[in-house]
Amino acid sequence: MGFLRRKQQPDVPVKLTRQFPPKDYAAALESWAFLDLEGATPLLTSQFGDVVLAREDGVYLLDVVAGTLTREWDDVDAMADALETPAGQERYLRRSLVTAAYQKGKVPDETQVYDFAKPPVLGGALTADNLAPTDFVVTVNLDGQIHEQVRDLPPGTTIRGFSQD
Repeated sequence: MGFLRRKQQPDVPVKLTRQFPPKDYAAALESWAFLDLEGATPLLTSQFGDVVLAREDGVYLLDVVAGTLTREWDDVDAMADALETPAGQERYLRRSLVTAAYQKGKVPDETQVYDFAKPPVLGGALTADNLAPTDFVVTVNLDGQIHEQVRDLPPGTTIRGFSQD
């Protein structure tokens, strides 16, 4: 299921997208039911666990860092075109952050994606130093649980009791 038609940019040392088995997507996305993923089929995943999903009305991005589901493209071809550009790779796949993590020796294996030691939604930094390769299913599922718990809190709410251990 190769959605990207051209070669990746030569300065990107690792793949920017991944694909996982349907059972892994089902387990990973279980905690994201609050965003109504009904009828959505996973197509691919970023190195951060963000999932690109197809529905009858278009192609959506589940951004697990921001905790959002947005319709980004009309169809798979439009998605592939966008993800083949440097701007699209940066916006949707966090290309420079993947490169920085790779340069620090942080490289996910075939079952892993990058996870933030302290999630940005809880005040963690969007930096390679805050990243570690972690199991895809665990990462995406936990991110969904966190976002569901904080989604109705007012902006600026202090979160206590979070431990990076």
